[in-house]
Amino acid sequence: MRSIGDSLSVRDLRTTLFLRDGRVDVVRGVSFGLREGETLALVGESGCGKTMTALSVMRLVPDPPARITGGQILADGKDLLALREHEMRALRGELVSMIFQEPLTSLDPVFTIGDQVIEAITAHRAVSRREAMDMAVEILKEMQIPSPEKRLGDYPHQLSGGLRQRVMIAMALVLDPKVLIADEPTTALDVTIQAQILDLIRAEQDRRRLAVLLITHNLAVVSQVADRVAVMYAGEIVEEAGAGEIFSEPRHPYTQGLLSSIPSAGGDRKRLYTIPGRVPDPRRLPPACLFAPRCPYAIDRCWKQHPELAPDGGRLLRCWNPQPFTALRPVEEAPSERTAGSAE
Repeated sequence: MRSIGDSLSVRDLRTTLFLRDGRVDVVRGVSFGLREGETLALVGESGCGKTMTALSVMRLVPDPPARITGGQILADGKDLLALREHEMRALRGELVSMIFQEPLTSLDPVFTIGDQVIEAITAHRAVSRREAMDMAVEILKEMQIPSPEKRLGDYPHQLSGGLRQRVMIAMALVLDPKVLIADEPTTALDVTIQAQILDLIRAEQDRRRLAVLLITHNLAVVSQVADRVAVMYAGEIVEEAGAGEIFSEPRHPYTQGLLSSIPSAGGDRKRLYTIPGRVPDPRRLPPACLFAPRCPYAIDRCWKQHPELAPDGGRLLRCWNPQPFTALRPVEEAPSERTAGSAE
């Protein structure tokens, strides 16, 4: 396995939901590393475990019903899973920080922007309210928010979606963390504002040497900002490689399906490839390879033995029968869901 970076190291992470009808693993043995100044994009369909992985790293999984049941998370050499809750609370924002998916629901509607940014500062720094206010103005200015002194008195609903997201980034970065987790940071923003937010995150990353874990299903965003890409499916990483390799030569059939479903910039009206079926219910997973029921290349072994994530020509791959990208058939020729025992 590839060497793990120093800023963030996640090894064999497992997060479980404890439900009335039993326990369900929603993050299944996930491992990845993140170096200073690097962006790793964690991509996949909704429900594949991306956000739960991020919440696990932050130790913010909703307990009950969820609980981290295995693995190791090291941030700047500190074992986050070994910390008591008050110790972990002290490190959130200071060491590892997170931009949540929807700023309008993440920001408290009954407190001003200033109150919320200042609280993020005073919870960790022994400073006066005046000093915290100065820090808040400075970070809002850094986020290119116009009239930052005035904005401190605004409530979240008074700001546009783009400004609310800038406030969220400001709160995440005001304590100068080493690792930033960005969970769908451009969701519900128009294309122009998306580009501005991505440019802002990139600029702050360069300036602060941030390690960034980007959670997204938007492959267009990934192509602009990621150094490496880890593709998740049903709680597992199925492929990890450099961003250039993922886009030019994906090896896992699921990665190929995701890339084939992107509309072309040239306006080609040809029907897009569609991955048949849907992400499996984690309570009723396929018996071996989790992608086999949707895979156009499933062979007998795929139904009998679960593949491990293993080195494959400079990348990590979880697949018994990888194919060249050009072999992927368009939607009009795509097979229906395979049945167990499909022949090679």
